[in-house]
Amino acid sequence: MRSVPANRVVLWLILAMLCFTAPSVAVAQDFAAWLLELREEAHRQGISDAVLRDALSDVTPLPRVIALDRHQPEVTMSFEQYLENVVPAVRITKARSQYQQNRDLLEEIAERYEVQANFLVAFWAIESDFGRNQGNFSVISALATLAYDGRRSAYFRGELLDALHILQRGDVAPDHMIGSWAGAMGQAQFMPSVFLKYSVDYDGDGRCDIWGNRADVLASAANYLHNIGWHGKEGWGTVVMLPIGFDGKLLGLAQTKTLSEWGALGVSRSDGKPLTGAMTASLLQPGGEEGQVYAVYPNFLVIRTWNRSNFYATAVGLLADAVIAKPETKYEHR
Repeated sequence: MRSVPANRVVLWLILAMLCFTAPSVAVAQDFAAWLLELREEAHRQGISDAVLRDALSDVTPLPRVIALDRHQPEVTMSFEQYLENVVPAVRITKARSQYQQNRDLLEEIAERYEVQANFLVAFWAIESDFGRNQGNFSVISALATLAYDGRRSAYFRGELLDALHILQRGDVAPDHMIGSWAGAMGQAQFMPSVFLKYSVDYDGDGRCDIWGNRADVLASAANYLHNIGWHGKEGWGTVVMLPIGFDGKLLGLAQTKTLSEWGALGVSRSDGKPLTGAMTASLLQPGGEEGQVYAVYPNFLVIRTWNRSNFYATAVGLLADAVIAKPETKYEHR
């Protein structure tokens, strides 16, 4: 085999290195220019140089965030599997314990914001497992990555600017602003825009701390629910039974009737008694044709404002019910 001159080998190596490093250098340069423009916009909005320096000096695009955003796994999960994952027996036990441990605080917040304490516990449980799972991403870096990426840049740019306003207010330091890869923060998993509108400094220490202060967490959740239309004297729904031959086209959130009107169509409660009352409701069968049917009330739609999933909203409702059920009551969702 003929040998290759050493100088030619060196040239090939240099070219190969340039091929592999040039794109990353270009990306870094583009991101730096983008970040400079963002700094200028944030400064015009009143964000101080000190905050911008502390928040943005070490920010770089996070490949893991892009991977999670672009390649979210399409997991096909049945309603039964979802409930077993989100509302297992161990979580119900833990939720009941948290309810009792924080009873005075919960009842105080519930009275002030007109949101029942058991629902606050249910949201707290499902969103972060009572603070145990708040995410481990820098919110500023994650939002900067998504805002720069371009796929949903306008939305995430707005959230990034809102996050900088939170830092400007002094609610949290940049290194403690931790959340999910998409920028949802703290024990309530609020996006920055929601935080700015609805977070509460319940203990009056000068900061809205949804990362470590459970009073602020629960009051912020209650304030949010109250402002998006929660009905404080109503539940979320109830298990119902359909009569033989019931028209399946009447199922779904698009169809709304009073409970008495549903009762007149033969829909009954789980104990066989007809539905009665003036409250409006829709009939929902999240588990499919063989699954349980629920009459869901206006609060169900409020839960869907927090997370637009029928599975999620039903899980919140069922967990809220389980929190205040008698301890010997067996949790049953089938």
